[in-house]
Amino acid sequence: MWSLPLRAAILSVLLLAVLLGAWELAVQAPGAGARVPGPSKLFAHAVQELSHPFYDAGPNDKGIGIQLAYSIGRVLAGYSLAALLAIPIGFVIGMSPMWQRALDPYIQVLKPISPLAWMPLALYVIKDSGASSIFVIFICSIWPMLINTAFGVASVRRDYINVARTHELSRFETATQVILPAAAPTILTGMRISIGISWLVIVAAEMLVGGTGIGYYVWNEWNNLNLASVIFSILMIGVIGMLLDLLLARAQRLVQYAD
Repeated sequence: MWSLPLRAAILSVLLLAVLLGAWELAVQAPGAGARVPGPSKLFAHAVQELSHPFYDAGPNDKGIGIQLAYSIGRVLAGYSLAALLAIPIGFVIGMSPMWQRALDPYIQVLKPISPLAWMPLALYVIKDSGASSIFVIFICSIWPMLINTAFGVASVRRDYINVARTHELSRFETATQVILPAAAPTILTGMRISIGISWLVIVAAEMLVGGTGIGYYVWNEWNNLNLASVIFSILMIGVIGMLLDLLLARAQRLVQYAD
């Protein structure tokens, strides 16, 4: 009897084969008019792109590897800055009902604002498209991490805190040795949500500001009516997003524990 993961993998491959087959048949069917490139043409284009992903022929002609590297760098920069701020503040909010009540109105006002709404202000103040994109990633990343950290810290079982008091641990020792390990799975959940949102937002931000990055690359290829490049870029965006999520999912499993 095949295991469940193996059966799921086989089913996934079959679904992909059916989808690609239907796609290829649709684009090969007789009929006039422009068509979306089929899987065979897309595969040939992917081989061409991936054979020289880091070529640099000028400001408007860079390989997809370079463009992805720009985007990943901006995401990691903004995401890291958000984590450095959100997790400590979330700790304070989770441990102090007074701070939670004091900061909650600001969080509720700022959290619903679209990250892209900050872009004009960021461009005006920072006057650099790359740094402005990092700021937008910072803004969109901070809220899931802050809220999940506060919730995870506030949800730590009182039994754990009481044991720490029994052993006369200081507040710092209690926070680092008791609360942090107990809240870590919830904190990593917020970080996992944030990395997905960051990768979504960077594509849109780079489409707005241009210059470099995978978002700019997609928009530039669309302006050149190169649909094969557009579709290939979309697939690469999905693959990178999946890999980023898998990394955080792996980290999340490492800190999980059984009660």
